[in-house]
Amino acid sequence: MESAATKNRTIADVFGPEGLIARHLTNYEHREGQIQMAEKVLEAFENKKHLIVEAGTGTGKTLAYLVPAIAATVGQKKRIVISTGTKNLQEQLMEKDIPFLQKIMPGKFSAAYMKGRGNYACLYRVHKAENQPILDGLDQIGQFETVRNWVYETQTGDRRELVDLPEDLSFWNRINARGDICIGQKCPEYEPCFITRMRARADAADIVIVNHHLFFADLNVRGNQFGKVIPDYDAVIFDEAHLIEDIASDYFGFQVSSFQIDELIRDTDALPIPDAMVTRDLTKLAAKIIGLADQLWLKFTMARFDGRYPLTQDLFAYRESSGEDRPTPLGEVYLALDGAIGSLVSTLDPLAETSPEIDSLVRRARQARFDLDFIANQSERNYVYWLEKRGKGMFLRASPVDVSELLREKLFDKVESCILTSATMSSSGSFNFVRERLGLDTAKTSSFTAPTSFDYESQAILYLPKAMPDPRSAEFTQLAAGEIIKIIDVTKGHAFVLCTSNQSMTALYELVSSRVNYPCFVQGSMSKAGLLERFRETANAVLFATASFWQGVDVQGDQLSCVIIDKLPFAVPSDPVVAARSRFIDENGGRSFFDYSVPQAVISLKQGIGRLIRSRTDRGVIAILDPRLKTKGYGRDFLQSLPRMRITHDISDLDSIMSPFQK
Repeated sequence: MESAATKNRTIADVFGPEGLIARHLTNYEHREGQIQMAEKVLEAFENKKHLIVEAGTGTGKTLAYLVPAIAATVGQKKRIVISTGTKNLQEQLMEKDIPFLQKIMPGKFSAAYMKGRGNYACLYRVHKAENQPILDGLDQIGQFETVRNWVYETQTGDRRELVDLPEDLSFWNRINARGDICIGQKCPEYEPCFITRMRARADAADIVIVNHHLFFADLNVRGNQFGKVIPDYDAVIFDEAHLIEDIASDYFGFQVSSFQIDELIRDTDALPIPDAMVTRDLTKLAAKIIGLADQLWLKFTMARFDGRYPLTQDLFAYRESSGEDRPTPLGEVYLALDGAIGSLVSTLDPLAETSPEIDSLVRRARQARFDLDFIANQSERNYVYWLEKRGKGMFLRASPVDVSELLREKLFDKVESCILTSATMSSSGSFNFVRERLGLDTAKTSSFTAPTSFDYESQAILYLPKAMPDPRSAEFTQLAAGEIIKIIDVTKGHAFVLCTSNQSMTALYELVSSRVNYPCFVQGSMSKAGLLERFRETANAVLFATASFWQGVDVQGDQLSCVIIDKLPFAVPSDPVVAARSRFIDENGGRSFFDYSVPQAVISLKQGIGRLIRSRTDRGVIAILDPRLKTKGYGRDFLQSLPRMRITHDISDLDSIMSPFQK
């Protein structure tokens, strides 16, 4: 067994000031936190333990987990899966970090990456589309020609290669390789299929890079009739691991959407059935299903809501005084739709063996009916049921309230080592929240906070205004706008204003942008990538944003030297999932506000604040306008969780941190 001194020397030989990376990477900075993290990860692999690592920006956490992963796969013949929070990070690993390490590391290893099937073109569907009407306008004819030519040239079939086509290519969903419509080994294009090739590359690789959505989609189907998507693995590393509870909850749940029903009927109409009577019956059934589905969605849209709305059993049925259940008007529509989909299955099932397309469609219809019944009947008490309106789509959904037992059973008890890392994993210095929410066994799991390489006390200042009203009061938005104007006058723009709701973002943008002489942008006015590019290129810019801009956004240098946060980012208590999780904690003897709401908000706040300091030379202002940091007892939990930095209530103190930028 290799001694601890030898292991430490090996890690230092890679990461040290004169180490392997320093000799091959220009401007490499030796970071003690990176070395310590790499040692902890290697130790977890060797001892077959789980590890939680909080590694802030500047730690170099990507290389800190990649190097031990390579050591484990080369020396111990383990296959390791790396699961990332985004496809962008997945691509960075595969196109930048992995090739660099393959070039400099002494041991040889192979790597492959896998994305969700919807990212890849389906050769069979592209060929079929040449003879079927799938295009909505003349401008799409040229776009389809581009795609058709590309599928004969590409090695991967990855949609990302089509850089000259719009992101929202309307017909992509008709020609991609989604699993619900795949006809599997019966497909005439099975051997050259991009999914077949992707899986072959992954099967031959030592390290497989996926994203969280694909990982949990795979974890959900392992052991059932669908088999597996990702090849078997010995260990897994989760980067941006703070995201995995919500993603796992989605994939362990059930869903029926308006898009799903529409596609089911459209594909039914396109089936190659020579029997005229069967075709006539299917046409009638298709029209009936579409009509009933439209009625179902209409009854929901009459509520005039956006976002998530709880579904309760009494929406579908009520109990008479006699004790007998009777369907509500909505329940009657659901029952009729359920029966019509059942008739579709009965009509097509005798023909399933004659055509792989029919077999696939029968399977899809059965699954849609099962999911619809599960959601409407609500017989599982440990699930939360809700309706979500997103863009033009309506989604009926059900998710487990608590995923800790599922994750323990399916993942942590079966995989010898799981590494969970993110810049934000702890609350008030403790990892208990993440450990309990995800079901990690204390005896098999260690935790570690990598020391940061940034000096927040000299690089940043935290401004808390002296007198702000409760954020729920009517005057808060007006006074917050006044504070934002004063702050960005000191910083000369260069600011993100991160809001906790779209309503707050829009109101603050309208109040501030008309009263300052700095260019102001607002989320939603263009794509996220477009907004970031515009912000980086525009002097003294101010960007008002919410949601996705709190994390995964990197703007280095003085272009972003101020982050303003309007309110503490508590999850909306009326959200069906949040409410169900809170109720579950309370009913099991916990205190949901302190056990769930506060730690979750702390982690979200740390994500937002993390947008500011992205390098050792960055300097700037963090401003939090919510007075509850000072007026509520739990405010200490937030302040204790933030990096140590100077705190001020006097706006004139901001000049001291900003003056180097303004000389």
